Amino acid sequence: MAIDQTRAFKPINIALLTVSDTRGPKDDTSGDILAGRITGAGHNLAMRMILKDDAGLIADQFNAWIDDAGIDCIISTGGTGLTGRDVTPEALDRVKEKDIPGFGEVFRMISFGTIGTSTVQSRACAVVSRGTYIFALPGSNGAVKDGWDGILAEQLDSRNRPCNFVELMPRLREV
Repeated sequence: MAIDQTRAFKPINIALLTVSDTRGPKDDTSGDILAGRITGAGHNLAMRMILKDDAGLIADQFNAWIDDAGIDCIISTGGTGLTGRDVTPEALDRVKEKDIPGFGEVFRMISFGTIGTSTVQSRACAVVSRGTYIFALPGSNGAVKDGWDGILAEQLDSRNRPCNFVELMPRLREV
């Protein structure tokens, strides 16, 4: 990461969604890790929620947060695997305007170093919808650490060079 110290850090407002049929507020460890990293980096944790693995409910929540002018970015954890209940990418398909294919590619590259070929079971992905970034990470503690520490910490830092997601935010709605 190349931080340009001459630039000011711009905190953004991030909503955090945990997708799980089994986790609740007391045992949402991956959500806790992400919440700590979001605020530890200087960003604002605008909202936090846990939803069941239901593509309709997840898409509805994404849409609500996309339409909220106080939310710049959404990060979800969970529901990106291959089982029948893993439906976060399908929910993203319902709301997306543009895919960010490099996010999933880089995530799996980083994850390969941690869990080897098991990373092929991950459907981590990212999209842009109506000016809002949405990043979908797997639900394990290791995966959220890989995703935040290896990609999002840098790309959501307005000082990161040569470029970052934050500097593109004002232009995401251009036509």
